[in-house]
Amino acid sequence: MLPFTYAVRNLFRDPGRLIQTVGGSALVVLLLMAATALNQGMSGILSASGSPRNVILMGKGSEESIERSEVHLEVESIAATSIRGIHEVLGQSAVSGEIVYMAPISTSSGKKQQGLLRGVTEASLLVHDTVRLVEGRFPAPGEVMAGSLAHRKLGVPQKDTEVGQTLNFGSDEFRISGKFTAPGTVLESEIWFDRNDLSAITQRDSLSSVVMRLADADVEDVDIFTLQRNDLELAAIREDKYYNKLSDFYAPIQTMTWLTAALVAAGAVFGGLNTLYAAFASRIKELATLQSIGFSRVAIFISLVQESLLATLTGTLAALVIALIFLDGKTVPFSIGTFRLVLSPLVILTGLGVGILLGTLGILPPAWRTLSPALPRALRSS
Repeated sequence: MLPFTYAVRNLFRDPGRLIQTVGGSALVVLLLMAATALNQGMSGILSASGSPRNVILMGKGSEESIERSEVHLEVESIAATSIRGIHEVLGQSAVSGEIVYMAPISTSSGKKQQGLLRGVTEASLLVHDTVRLVEGRFPAPGEVMAGSLAHRKLGVPQKDTEVGQTLNFGSDEFRISGKFTAPGTVLESEIWFDRNDLSAITQRDSLSSVVMRLADADVEDVDIFTLQRNDLELAAIREDKYYNKLSDFYAPIQTMTWLTAALVAAGAVFGGLNTLYAAFASRIKELATLQSIGFSRVAIFISLVQESLLATLTGTLAALVIALIFLDGKTVPFSIGTFRLVLSPLVILTGLGVGILLGTLGILPPAWRTLSPALPRALRSS
């Protein structure tokens, strides 16, 4: 076996090539880590947003979009009294009629951006158990409550959605009375209105949905209710299944993320292969000399792999540091919410795996070309 120091010395024989190899591998690893974190973050927030204990009553034919759904106002009270086994808190049924709306919102700084609005009553806190009021109070008429990530969805500084600031919707101004968190869910990017206010501004005389939290009842009981009250034209869907359907809707975006990362990574890999071909082509005579003094081709190949792994794993380490500084914890807004990029074990293992594959598989073509010539021919090469 060749000494390990031989591989280390060879790395620094050509600093330009070393920089290209390390930089290329860092780019490939960083892109694939970012794609993994992005897709994992989007899938994670959608899967965590729904509860298997919650059932959503929506308008029949609008099961794929709450925003397009219309439900009669009386459904809230009818469902609460007709379905047995609904969760209760201090004698109040956990049933929340809500209006979900997407519209432009202006902040005090004057910036106007599409916001996620939800018209609610205090009963909403009985069904959305991940919501925690961390500052201020629940909104009264003329007030709103902002999620902790609402500013990212609106693309404004965090101070614009703090308690005491104002938001403008249409020609009306609303004071932010409270701030809430709902970790890992799309609710955290929303702005909650008093339901009557949002109904009046949007000129709606109906709800978007009725969300109920079940105790002893199950989804089949709710389905029976919708069939018995066919006049209400309702459809029932478990909340977690609704968000799973949304996850399927965003699957093409996730696929495009992978394809884009893969295409850019492929370009970097081919560039790296060209660099290795050029570098090893100039060392054919040197490697043949090593064979002539007794080192086997296997031993030389192992040394080349060590050299390649040192370069690619250095690039992988650089990519991990960059990801830790610039990606970890960053929030990414999308159409129905905002999710965080997290350097989870899967993301880190993806980066390490890609770095190792680059160092081992990437060395095969140039190593084969360098070691395949017969020894007499290799010794005569210039």
